Amino acid sequence: VDCVVIRKNQVLLIKRINPPFVGRWALPGGFVNPKETIEQAALRELKEETGYNGKVEQFVGVFSDPKRDPRKTITVAFLVRITGGKIRTSNETSEVEWFPLNKLPDLAFDHKKIINAAIENL
Repeated sequence: VDCVVIRKNQVLLIKRINPPFVGRWALPGGFVNPKETIEQAALRELKEETGYNGKVEQFVGVFSDPKRDPRKTITVAFLVRITGGKIRTSNETSEVEWFPLNKLPDLAFDHKKIINAAIENL
């Protein structure tokens, strides 16, 4: 699952510590644990990786191109609104930052495509 958090024409990104794409910027996200919904997983990953609490606002899409991830994963992405918490890094992130939508860094996976899909949904 991946979270697209947009506010004031900026998107929240994390810098990855773990492979694949170590050192690259990405959307907050991760794997679904047993006995949790994909929405619960998205909000848990947001909290774990950024320190923010959130609320799922909208489904963005399913992204399943086999080339998107060398581990051959698919993702379900959601537009998420911040509801609280405080920005911080974690054991999975070396940096957490807001980037202007028109000045995105080089992104991991297919996250630029996901961000563009979320913008179209707005």
